[in-house]
Amino acid sequence: MEAGGDRFPKQRQVLILFLLLGVALAGWESRRYSVTEETERGYFVANLAKDMGLGVRELAARGARVVSEDNEPRLQLDLQTGELILNEKLDREEMCGPTDPCVMHFQVLLKNPLGVFRAELLVKDINDHSPEFPEREMTLKIPESSPPGTVFPLKKAQDLDVGNNNIQNYDINPNSHFHVSTRDRGDGRKYPELVLDKELDREEQAELRLTLTALDGGSPPRSGTAQVRILVLDVNDNAPEFAQTLYQVQVPENSPVGALVVKVSARDSDSGTNGEISYFLFYTSQEISTTFELNTLSGEVRLIKKLDFETISSYELDIEASDGGGLSGKCSVAIEVVDVNDNSPELTISSLTSPIPENSPETEVALFRIRDRDSGDNGRMTCSIQDDLPFLLKPSEENFYTLVTSGALDRESRAEYNITITVTDMGTPRLKTEHNITVLVSDVNDNAPAFTQTSYTLWVRENNSPALHIGSVSATDTDAGANAQLTYSLLPPQDPHLPLASLVSINADNGHLFALRSLDYEALQAFEFGVGATDRGSPALSSQARVRVLVLDANDNSPFVLYPLQNGSAPCTELVPRAAEAGYLVTKVVAVDGDSGQNAWLSYQLLKATEPGLFGVWPHNGEVRTARLLSERDAPKHRLLVQVRDNGEPPRSASVTLHVLLVDGFSQPYLPLPEAAAEQARADPLTVYLVVALASVSSLFLLSVLLFVAVRLCRRSRAASLGGCSVPEGPFPGHLVDVSGTGTLSQSYQYEVCLMGDAGSNEFKFLKPMFPNNLSQDLGRKSEGSSVFQNSLGI
Repeated sequence: MEAGGDRFPKQRQVLILFLLLGVALAGWESRRYSVTEETERGYFVANLAKDMGLGVRELAARGARVVSEDNEPRLQLDLQTGELILNEKLDREEMCGPTDPCVMHFQVLLKNPLGVFRAELLVKDINDHSPEFPEREMTLKIPESSPPGTVFPLKKAQDLDVGNNNIQNYDINPNSHFHVSTRDRGDGRKYPELVLDKELDREEQAELRLTLTALDGGSPPRSGTAQVRILVLDVNDNAPEFAQTLYQVQVPENSPVGALVVKVSARDSDSGTNGEISYFLFYTSQEISTTFELNTLSGEVRLIKKLDFETISSYELDIEASDGGGLSGKCSVAIEVVDVNDNSPELTISSLTSPIPENSPETEVALFRIRDRDSGDNGRMTCSIQDDLPFLLKPSEENFYTLVTSGALDRESRAEYNITITVTDMGTPRLKTEHNITVLVSDVNDNAPAFTQTSYTLWVRENNSPALHIGSVSATDTDAGANAQLTYSLLPPQDPHLPLASLVSINADNGHLFALRSLDYEALQAFEFGVGATDRGSPALSSQARVRVLVLDANDNSPFVLYPLQNGSAPCTELVPRAAEAGYLVTKVVAVDGDSGQNAWLSYQLLKATEPGLFGVWPHNGEVRTARLLSERDAPKHRLLVQVRDNGEPPRSASVTLHVLLVDGFSQPYLPLPEAAAEQARADPLTVYLVVALASVSSLFLLSVLLFVAVRLCRRSRAASLGGCSVPEGPFPGHLVDVSGTGTLSQSYQYEVCLMGDAGSNEFKFLKPMFPNNLSQDLGRKSEGSSVFQNSLGI
């Protein structure tokens, strides 16, 4: 049941296909036209445009063309007028031979859409051939004892014309012994018989000569003549008789030369020479005489040429058996040529379209016709192509096929198809013909460009030279030709403040990116923009990608010292008590670097000191500390030259000069450095007086403030101590002064200061520093503390 269920849908599909084809062609019925043979070339046959119901323009637009069965260009269609005209002079005898009527089948093919107009051309015969006898003279041997009414067959004439133009009658010149009777064989052929009207007398007349005339029915009639020689013989009363009057044989067309076709046999009851039989072909045409050979003694008929069923499918031989006495008998041999499958199918391409555009719906690729010259199963054919191709074969009438695409094609998947059309007949053995067609698929712009990356990251070192190639973007397009030619461009930046047009440019042909000007890392560390790739198809397709440019830092900035300031004003002097222990924090050099990374990693180094070995600089944080205990022998004034150096390549550096003053206590008057004293000595005397006066007034004011504060504090507490420091009664309470610094490494320090007062003098004394748990205080507070100390001292 399942197999039957699968078969019926397929049958319905085939039935529907033929119904559709029938509907497409139902509007045209087969037409027959006629023309007389030997009509001159250019003769008007018919107006096909009118008969087909089409306009002349439509006929030309649909590519109408005439195709005949034998592919001979005997007819021509004038596409300007729609008229069918003769392309050559026709010879009916050459085209059809003895076949009557002579009909040439042809079709008019139309494309877009496909249409087939079937028609026939009847070629009318004219009387352009005269009857001809195979021999100019024939001899009859008639016994004198033959009774009146005896019939003697004569060789017939041959006329290549047909119908009424063929032989219609035979006549013989008047005589008293014979007349001619015209017989009809039944197949339309007429042959003459000589009838004896009066007994012969050999002694009276041993030989007669008659003129046999063959007349056709043409207008005007044509005729042909032959001489009949009659030899009167003595009595021979037994004529040879064949075993069969008709031999029917079948011979395969592939029989070899020399093969036995048939053996005829006759017997004669007479004896002697009257009983000796010889065999002859009674009537022979050129085709029969060149194809068969008759053995006169044995009666064997053999092939002397290969047979071809497609050329001649049957033969008829008339064989005469004659005895030595002049009597003869006749038989016929009907030879049927049996078709064998010796012709491969033929395929003729009428039209071929290549290339075909991709993404198109069902498209006609080729129109072709198949033919097999064999007959029966040997001439039945099947047509097919490979199963794995997106193409279909659609059959039509008259063995025409259309090769169409089964759907839209994709050139990017496959751009070329090699199609093998296989035509196989149903004979044994089966023969097949293969025809290869190459179909190219043309490109349509259906693929947008695709970047190799959705985002690109490029690095460029600052201070680059203008027009520097910094990288590339790349996109591909699977289309071909102009559809795959790409143009690169910069997209408008998302940030309207980004001057993209002055930063980068792109090569439109290859996607190379160039920096238009020198970049500065400190001003612009990174920027991002979009690039586009557009093909040259119609319509054009495009895609986008993001590009991020990172500017790499170069060591182009030297360290800058924030503290102590080096602005050309009076140098800042650091006060160090002589009681300070080793490692005492004198000050901290604070510097910064505009670069980044290792280009901004700073290290500190003491290049020069007034007394080497007394002070040291921590390389990582710039802290200046005492390297040992101070002594009375150490000079009170010291000058330190500190170098700040980054870690770039090549490294850059800056230097700062520190002035350090060793004091016994903050009550010790500040002594200016030698350089400052020298400058003051050179200053204007009025300036010196003003400075001295200002210092005196400032000192008196500060002293008054300190005394006022001390008195107030003494009233609140009679005894004050700080960090285990005992302070006798006096006006100055003890307090903590927090001195912190800022720099590369931030660390806070607290110094415990005892302010002790007595009746004789007020004096600042430093104790050892106390390191708190929190070391993240700012070094600027130390500078403020130092200023307080200096103001306290009246500096």
